[in-house]
Amino acid sequence: FSLKELHGIFPWLVESIFGSLDGVIVGWNLRCLQGRTNPNEYSVALDFLDPSGPMMKLVYKLQAEEYRYDFPVSYLPGPVKASIQEQVLPECSLYHNKVQFPSSGGLGLNLALNPFEYYMFYFAISLITQKNSTVTYHVSPSNSAYFILVDTYLKCFLPVEGSVLPPLSSNPGGAIPSPTPRSPAVPFSSYGMHHTSLLKQHIAHQPSVNADPASQEIWRSETLLQIFVEMWLHHYSLEMYQKMQSPHVKLEVLHYRLSISSKHHGSPAQSSYQALHAYQESFKPTEEHVLVVRLLVKHLHAFSNSLKPEPLSLSAHSHTASPLEEFKRVVIPRFVQEKLYIFLQHCFGHWPLDASFRAVLEMWLSYLQPWRYAPEKPPQSAEPRSVSEKWAAFIQENLLMYTKLFVGFLNRALRTDLVSPKNALMVFRVAKVFAQPNLAEMILKGEQLFLEPELVIPHRQHRLFMSSTLGGSFLSSQSPAVTDASFKVKSHVYSLEGQDFQYKQMFGTEVRNLVLKLAQLICQAQQTAKSISDHSAETMATQSFFSWFRFTPADMNGSYTGNDLDEIGQDSIKKTDEYLEKALEYLCQIFKLSEAQLTQMMMKCGTTQDENGKKQLPDCIQSEDGLILTPLGRYQIINGLRRFEVHYQGDMELQPIRSYENATLVRLLFRLSSVLNERFAEQMDVLCSREDFIGRLCRYHLTNPHLIQKIRYSPMVKDRMSQNWGPRISLRFLASYRTLISLLMIYFLASWFYIGPVGCTFIILIGYFIYAVIMSFFFEGWKPHED
Repeated sequence: FSLKELHGIFPWLVESIFGSLDGVIVGWNLRCLQGRTNPNEYSVALDFLDPSGPMMKLVYKLQAEEYRYDFPVSYLPGPVKASIQEQVLPECSLYHNKVQFPSSGGLGLNLALNPFEYYMFYFAISLITQKNSTVTYHVSPSNSAYFILVDTYLKCFLPVEGSVLPPLSSNPGGAIPSPTPRSPAVPFSSYGMHHTSLLKQHIAHQPSVNADPASQEIWRSETLLQIFVEMWLHHYSLEMYQKMQSPHVKLEVLHYRLSISSKHHGSPAQSSYQALHAYQESFKPTEEHVLVVRLLVKHLHAFSNSLKPEPLSLSAHSHTASPLEEFKRVVIPRFVQEKLYIFLQHCFGHWPLDASFRAVLEMWLSYLQPWRYAPEKPPQSAEPRSVSEKWAAFIQENLLMYTKLFVGFLNRALRTDLVSPKNALMVFRVAKVFAQPNLAEMILKGEQLFLEPELVIPHRQHRLFMSSTLGGSFLSSQSPAVTDASFKVKSHVYSLEGQDFQYKQMFGTEVRNLVLKLAQLICQAQQTAKSISDHSAETMATQSFFSWFRFTPADMNGSYTGNDLDEIGQDSIKKTDEYLEKALEYLCQIFKLSEAQLTQMMMKCGTTQDENGKKQLPDCIQSEDGLILTPLGRYQIINGLRRFEVHYQGDMELQPIRSYENATLVRLLFRLSSVLNERFAEQMDVLCSREDFIGRLCRYHLTNPHLIQKIRYSPMVKDRMSQNWGPRISLRFLASYRTLISLLMIYFLASWFYIGPVGCTFIILIGYFIYAVIMSFFFEGWKPHED
């Protein structure tokens, strides 16, 4: 086709593949396309969208002619959208010189994007816009076509080895130029000091551009990463968006907004406030979204760690370092660190307290361990490898990632059920990572550097450093050469949290108390898991074959609150205990907890159990109104760690119909029992008042044994029994499905041995009479079973 025809169908083709921005058109649904379920479509889609496939060839072909395509600003992340609509240019150079006002009658602002940017915008945002698409079968996000394409694009445009491959052009002799700057269609104020890509200026001034293809095409790497970061990590609140800006820039923006608002609206404060909050979105990332971000983080670590060693002389470095090497040097601190920190904070504070948080946890732990993605592979050994001192700079420049987010995880762990094996595994994973040799010492060193008094560093240097990190490309010559480690740590903290941030030390008293609380909950969870294991073992031991055929009513008063361990089995209980034990050991290593402290915690865990070693009351305070639950007691009840022994003490005949009973039979037998009890009430009273064997037999079967034992201790029970709970016949146990099935099986066996229904009934009555005689004979001193 001609370029004009291709230019016309390109937007339609992109929307047909990735779906519409409003989510109505699903497109190829790459997120649910799996090789196991749809192998043909899966392979065709990957081949078509490959970096060297037909779709990318079309992109490069249109790129050579400098075509532009409109992307609605209304579908950008909330903070960026609100900023542009306020005529304030975002700090990312991706949006510079691209915002276009609509023509007369237009509906809104648009970004004028080149074909490569337009394609990648749609590709990246389809992860967000298509998140509500229905999945008819269980799919693994890491095996989907979308996940594989993200990995392929990262490996192609951010190569760990070699350079970026040149684009495949229809003109072999000519190279496709990088996008030329466009004049802005509307004057914008800006956050920070913005420029067009200084990288491109750097490339343009090189004497030999064609000598290194990476020099000419490095803009694809920068654009790809900026789009991924903006679309996937830029959905936090507007308050957080403004918080990350330096104070003097905020003042300039405020003046600009006041001037614009007074000119057009007449009510500056109100209009500005409404505009800022009208577009704030409630962002809820999915588990698949987090997995894709983790893939990006892991690849960026590998990409950054593939940086070649620096030359000995600075002059040699300035002439030999390629743009790709410079990109590797600053790719994480300049492009990812800030937005990923805010993204993780949002997830830690808003993610549900369930096992799906594991995806966020692993993404966080992947970022904290860049040494796992270094070229040199550690030797395989049973002992954990010590973290090298060369990573001290990374830890110090990412101090909040380690300390503040660790405190956030502690607060989450204190509110979760640690008896669950999945939650226990998450605590174990975090404790294991932070217990790596030398890591805690380097974090402590970073905290000490931050807490050093500011005697040498002027206050203005902070702002200069902060503002320079916000704008333009990564080769900004205005970034000061920072060599002081303390200044780096302070700049990192203040740039992310602001100048008035009150830092909470990870190894301080407050956090240490949280760790002690977590250790105490771990001890309680271990005891609860052991109790559940013992309970399950006893239940299995007491459930014999013949106990299933008993005629006594089932336990309607059981108050045991089960846990997911009951259904999982003994293996998972054992795993939970192992995870918690190792997590406690690692926490002791990190925070130097002594044996005496552990012993004291075990004493506080409620080791004063009853004679069975299992039943414990929740933590309470005795008051005039009785027992009052403490916050710890509420936590114990909510998570099933402890419980009150509550038994039903009302009329057993009037309890709600159970799921294992036949409702019709319950009602019919209740009417029959009521008629018999009314007709023979006096005779039953006379029989139960006798002191001989007949009296004991009637008292056992015509009264409630539990209440009989309480008569001498509780006058209230005696009075109520005399009024409503006197001797009576109860036939409700015959309505139980278990009883009915047992009778049918007995009659079936009797007919098999030619006993006959009459003989079978006679055998049942004789057997039950013997049982009744024995139970009534020992009734006075016998404590009835719970069943």
